[in-house]
Amino acid sequence: MSTTPSTRTSTSTAVVAEQAGSVRRLRLNRPGSRNSISPELIAALDEAVAAAMADAATQVVVISGNGPSFCAGADLRHLLELAGDGVDPVEFLTRISDCFQRVEAAPKPVIAAVHGHVVAGGLELALACDAVVAQEGCVIGDGHIRNNLLPGAGSSYRLPRKVGEPLARRLMLTGELLPAEHFLPSGFVQAVAPAGDFEATVKGVAESFAGLEASGQGRIKNLLADPGTAAAMRRELDVFAAHWHEQDIAAQLTHFFDTRGMR
Repeated sequence: MSTTPSTRTSTSTAVVAEQAGSVRRLRLNRPGSRNSISPELIAALDEAVAAAMADAATQVVVISGNGPSFCAGADLRHLLELAGDGVDPVEFLTRISDCFQRVEAAPKPVIAAVHGHVVAGGLELALACDAVVAQEGCVIGDGHIRNNLLPGAGSSYRLPRKVGEPLARRLMLTGELLPAEHFLPSGFVQAVAPAGDFEATVKGVAESFAGLEASGQGRIKNLLADPGTAAAMRRELDVFAAHWHEQDIAAQLTHFFDTRGMR
């Protein structure tokens, strides 16, 4: 990674893009909500990833989050608003799922640089990346079940592949959050670094993916792509929709906000 000062390239405040040499840094930028995924954020991320892939000067993409956490999942307030309007969130979740599939299939390496909370949709974004670097103190988990929700952007399919089925079952059925160090043996998390060394570690990992033949990396990613992903993502959304319509999710989300004094 070049030491040339980074230059901003973003057009949306929801995702801030910066270029430093051959590395494009995409920072989720809703810090007040722990970078929860809103329609604006997912649209901005999708656009930013596409722009990075189209830029010949960019060899590696790093996705991180501003504020106290990487990403705490879908914006539950948005889900509650949709429920209040009598609309299920499947269209919204489909946009998230499709974006993460494009991240996974992107021809250039994509690294997740995570800290704070990596939960639900935040985990699903990290699962779609080629490598994960975590800051000490980071906790990672699926978390959906804690709000009587189901995954809708890849946990049910990618999590067992990345961390092994026994641990995936534990995380999904309990909603438990585990320290990032717990994921080192599986290789899902490539490195965990103290706060003072985090950026240097991210830089080192990014550099390990840069400077190689881009067309070769793209073809390797194509070979590694799982042909069953699209069907699995569709099934996940279908099961989510059935669960949403059978349960009073609005009441569950209202209770979540009430118990935290957030209404």
